[in-house]
Amino acid sequence: MIEAERLRKTFGELVAVDNVSFTARGGEIFGLLGPNGAGKTTTIGCISGLLTPTAGRVRVMGHDVARDGVAARRVLGLTPQDIALYEDLSATENLAFWGGAHGLRGAPLRRRIQVVLELTGLQDRAREPVKRFSGGMKRRLNFACGVIHQPQVLLLDEPAVGVDPQSRVRLLELVRAEAQAGRCVLYTTHYMEEAESLCDRLAIIDRGRLIAQGTLPELRAILGERDVLRLTGVFHPERVREALRASDEMEIVQADGSLLTLSLANASARLPQIFATLAGAGAEIRETTLTQPSLESLFIKLTGKELRE
Repeated sequence: MIEAERLRKTFGELVAVDNVSFTARGGEIFGLLGPNGAGKTTTIGCISGLLTPTAGRVRVMGHDVARDGVAARRVLGLTPQDIALYEDLSATENLAFWGGAHGLRGAPLRRRIQVVLELTGLQDRAREPVKRFSGGMKRRLNFACGVIHQPQVLLLDEPAVGVDPQSRVRLLELVRAEAQAGRCVLYTTHYMEEAESLCDRLAIIDRGRLIAQGTLPELRAILGERDVLRLTGVFHPERVREALRASDEMEIVQADGSLLTLSLANASARLPQIFATLAGAGAEIRETTLTQPSLESLFIKLTGKELRE
């Protein structure tokens, strides 16, 4: 339902999205996982038609977003990261506005408003001004406005960021329900745990480039069940590389004067040996972080940094 082909977006000399290609299907939640500033929101903007790609193309249910944007937007729903609500209007009035913008009128619009208010648990506060709502309630209403017209393709840009646990659980349940109804959901997040629990397939993005994509088992297989060990301190990179070169089972992901990142199996049991080897190479270790196989450790292995850095 979504096809992005060699998508590129620049702002002057800044390359926000760089040669990104992926497809997302109906009935699945396709996640874009990456740190803040990685290019996730810009990718959403290009798919929705809010931004014009510098190069490449995007199709939504066969419609080229640049050439046939009206047809593409008819089947799209968007929940932006920034809350897009009129604070002085009530929940019902906000939903009526956005439903009307998508062509809903009269009884069908009224029925749909009631449905999404019940789904999001806002029916008891439907007539109150949005400015009285909590952050979690606004997030739920933001989501409701994005699905009021029952779109076949749903773009969700960090829809649960900064909300209370109860609202987060409800929002994630609503997202799963959209996919179970056969819709295509594109979901951006920088929360590893959220991506692991929610998404059927994932693309990991950093500095505008896709660095890995696939199902969770496929992504974990890239690691080969290896841990990631990060050591900070004072290192002599060439001496460290020479000292560790004898170990074929250990991969040096990054080595500079203050950081050493290693990928290896059963790291916890090998710490004394590693410390002794590094001490012999003149290293001074100040802090140790061990990450077991996960999306976080995959991101560290591929980029040399933590997901939230």
